[in-house]
Amino acid sequence: MLWPMIAIALGFLGLTVLGVLAVRVFVEVRRLARQVGETSQRIQRAAQDLERAATPLAARGGSVKR
Repeated sequence: MLWPMIAIALGFLGLTVLGVLAVRVFVEVRRLARQVGETSQRIQRAAQDLERAATPLAARGGSVKR
């Protein structure tokens, strides 16, 4: 009777460890997704700034002498 109880206890312990690890992975995935969203917004703002800066230069591009 001792071995089945040990097997059940180890099985429960294994499921508990997997549950804790699943929660940790879930938290890290949410944090990563938030960082990806913030980075995407920063890249989008940088692209808009670059486009705004390039527009006057492109308009003057025909008058530049080489």
